[in-house]
Amino acid sequence: MKFRSTPATLAAVALATTFSVGLALAQAPAPAPPPAAATAVAVPPAPKPAQASAWLVMDYASGQILAGENVDTRVEPASITKVMTSYVIAAEIASGKVKNEDQVLMSERAWREGGARTDGSFSGFPVNQRAPLHDMEVGMAVQSGNDAAIALAEHVAGTQEAFADLMNSYAARIGMGGSHFVNAHGLSAPEHYSTAHDLARLGQAFIRDYPEAYAYNSIKEFTVNGITQPNRNLLLWRDPSVDGIKTGHHSGAGYCLMSSAKRGDQRLIAVVMGAGSERQRADDSLALLNWGFRFYETHKLYEPGKPVAQLKVWKGKADQAQLGVTAPLLVSVPRGRYAELKPSMEVPKSLVAPIAAGQPVGTVKVTLDGQVVAQAPLVAIAAVEEAGFFKRLWDAFWMWWESD
Repeated sequence: MKFRSTPATLAAVALATTFSVGLALAQAPAPAPPPAAATAVAVPPAPKPAQASAWLVMDYASGQILAGENVDTRVEPASITKVMTSYVIAAEIASGKVKNEDQVLMSERAWREGGARTDGSFSGFPVNQRAPLHDMEVGMAVQSGNDAAIALAEHVAGTQEAFADLMNSYAARIGMGGSHFVNAHGLSAPEHYSTAHDLARLGQAFIRDYPEAYAYNSIKEFTVNGITQPNRNLLLWRDPSVDGIKTGHHSGAGYCLMSSAKRGDQRLIAVVMGAGSERQRADDSLALLNWGFRFYETHKLYEPGKPVAQLKVWKGKADQAQLGVTAPLLVSVPRGRYAELKPSMEVPKSLVAPIAAGQPVGTVKVTLDGQVVAQAPLVAIAAVEEAGFFKRLWDAFWMWWESD
């Protein structure tokens, strides 16, 4: 993914200059204000869904929530649960435990609990017959087949209950601290819940970690056993930038949609839970995506392995330690306000060798209007070994002198 980098480079230079003087808190000077004609207009409020128990729009790259309500409130995820099911299957394929070519049995339990007779969404694979795992997963993603979800869970873990344990393990890795799953399909059940924020995190992880499996969600229709069913995500027909991700609905959850779109180098994820109708969840989701793309932009501030600053080191073979970040530091800001970002760091006045590569040293923060919009740990990019006896003795003297 590409991001505009020239302003970030300037910010990094300013930041490094102030860091190198060894202040406990160094901050780059604020840039000159832009001409009055170029002053950014305040971002209007996000288009609040007409009816929703929880909603948000999130920048994919930075993970920042641009707007939302009740984002950490517990909700029933309905068939958006199947994104978690797909994530687990993709992870198990990646680890070599199952394969796309595996023949998956549509068991009698899967057929009875999730088939056509249940009045829920179904894929239509014949009972007691087998189909390739790939086909059954597409049936789950496109047709939202409850029967396919159960059959896949049984194939991967033996039982749906054991598969739910896998779901919870992977959810914990992703950071879905407000979620708990007890089935693979999302029908209402005690202790089966998530949050809008967790679901957005799941969508982000799915797109990032398993893009090939994610792509199944952009397929508009799929035919099984002579029955062709359309994808229930209406946005796939309305906006070519939308490439996923999953709908959900039952009486307890209302109409739900987690959608994602990419325009240029920017991707957004929207989550709308508890809408009043299939059309309303699509209308609300597209409005949120349009608002996010119109008023926000994403920038890469710093890259891992590249110096952000340097800090004085005592008693080391080197006199300076180069500091950097361990992962790209990204930020989403209102369009036209990138030049107003103010980087700063919080670090000790100096360091004492030895220093290990990757050793945490401090924190870099970026603020806008006095609010922190991005931050990351600062670490030593390279090790600084301890100096010999006389260098250590000499530095000890000067440390004492400067502390007096």
